[in-house]
Amino acid sequence: MKSATAETDKRRWERELVEPTLAKAPERSIPFTTISGRTIDRLYTPDDLQGFDYARDLNQPGEFPYTRGIHPTGYRGRLWTMRQFAGYGTPEETNERYKTLLKAGGTGLSVAFDLPTLMGRDPDDPLSLGEVGKCGVSIVSLADMERLFDGIALGNITTSMTINSPAPMIFAMYLVVAEKQGADWKMLSGTIQNDILKEFIAQKEYIYPPRESMRLITDVFKFCAREVPRWNTVSVSGYHIREAGSTASRRR
Repeated sequence: MKSATAETDKRRWERELVEPTLAKAPERSIPFTTISGRTIDRLYTPDDLQGFDYARDLNQPGEFPYTRGIHPTGYRGRLWTMRQFAGYGTPEETNERYKTLLKAGGTGLSVAFDLPTLMGRDPDDPLSLGEVGKCGVSIVSLADMERLFDGIALGNITTSMTINSPAPMIFAMYLVVAEKQGADWKMLSGTIQNDILKEFIAQKEYIYPPRESMRLITDVFKFCAREVPRWNTVSVSGYHIREAGSTASRRR
């Protein structure tokens, strides 16, 4: 049951502030909703939190369910990583770009791979014609990965790699390069997208059947939990799934 005080305060606000404002400038005649189609009210008060459990539904920063962030002090103590999604042409060309970005103040790298790499195809495959090095860098071997990160200490930066179907293979190459540089796997930090369901639902860059694909993804989870514990093993691509027609989840 809503309190009389809250109802009175809300009605006073509507009468004294909202109604005069609407008389001068009516609201736009469009539905104000969430992306799931749920109506957004003009004002919410504490009485809208009926049934709300603070610890379960919100909780403190740094604690489950992490709705207020994973760090207790937020960006006061840990500034976000500054990285630019980049990759094109050959590994050497992209390597030069990465060094420019780091010199300009970037604190991490974000690797864009070309379509043949995303599909697990060699650049000389007939189906790769016209796509090699376009919209991303071409990586098909350990030697390519070594050239991509030549002169860049992987133990000192974080790297995000946007790749899904061949994610285990590409990540394995990355780890070998880091190891050859002398980096400790347990100290490496970064993210691999590794979200194969996004490919089946939206972008369609899948290679293997769903069950086998999911096994590869979860194998990466298991491996990193043991060997590369600071690595983010999946980056769920909600944006792509939403663009393919889904709505945001709705909690009651």
